[in-house]
Amino acid sequence: MKLASLKSGGRDGTLVIVDKDLRRALAVPDHAATLQTALDNWERITPALEQVYASLNADASLGFAVDSDDLAAPLPRAYQWLDASAYLSHLERVRRARGADMPEHMYADPLMYQGGSDSSLGPGDPILAGDEAWGVDFEAEVAIVTDDVPMGVTAGAAGGHIKLLMLVNDVSLRNLIPDELAKGFGFVHGKPANAYSPVAVTPKELGDAWRDNRIHLPLTCRVNGELIGAPLAGEDLHFGFDRLIAHAAKSRRLAAGTIIGSGTVSNQDATRGCACLIEKRVLEVLETGKATTPFLKFGDRVRIEMLDSEGESVFGAIDQTVTPP
Repeated sequence: MKLASLKSGGRDGTLVIVDKDLRRALAVPDHAATLQTALDNWERITPALEQVYASLNADASLGFAVDSDDLAAPLPRAYQWLDASAYLSHLERVRRARGADMPEHMYADPLMYQGGSDSSLGPGDPILAGDEAWGVDFEAEVAIVTDDVPMGVTAGAAGGHIKLLMLVNDVSLRNLIPDELAKGFGFVHGKPANAYSPVAVTPKELGDAWRDNRIHLPLTCRVNGELIGAPLAGEDLHFGFDRLIAHAAKSRRLAAGTIIGSGTVSNQDATRGCACLIEKRVLEVLETGKATTPFLKFGDRVRIEMLDSEGESVFGAIDQTVTPP
């Protein structure tokens, strides 16, 4: 099943069911006005939503044409956004470029922080930056959405709480981050609003590509049409989403609608390219001693998409342009 939120209908948008080909959509006000409402009542209303999805795919006369420009983030504002850095090849490279070793505990315990989720961006909304000198970068990630998760859930039980998956552009302002982290707290200015894929999909929708609490498909990233990378999201993910949920719920419960990100997708095989510019720059430093790839400038266009084994878009594309406010 594929779900999305129209920008119309208020701050939380209007929930629509989207067909498999991402062409038509149907609102379901009799079942749930918003995606958050659906998540709050997931077990009760999912069978009805699945029936709508099946009908939409079977009957081309149902629904209305949907355009990604009309779509907000699936959860335009979420109760919680937790971002991990679970692809350790990304961490290893960044640390090696600055002459730092990888602490052993990072191989055993996930790295995770809590970010802002009160005003997420739709898939075509611009990346707003006050100054190019801030070092604007994209970060392509996979994210899951949970139902209510009890405190202390085990990794073995955590996978059952994954209800939806999305793509994320976790925008980073690289030149603002160092001063923030030097204060000893966390990100605020360096992590502006995230953008999300047009639709969120159920694990069942992914078929064999969803296994071991990972999506086994490439994540294609382009800037101004140039391929930056297509790393495999299911490879080198050191902590699966079951482990990430268990880590997040160690000392508290997670509310339905919690979003957990994988961190920048990265493979040990560098020939698959990168899912962010900082990693591309780091590889340049490690190879030649100098980074030559610039960060994003005003007018630059970022496109992030995941295709299935038949070349069809699974989530639709995040397609954004960097713009001054």
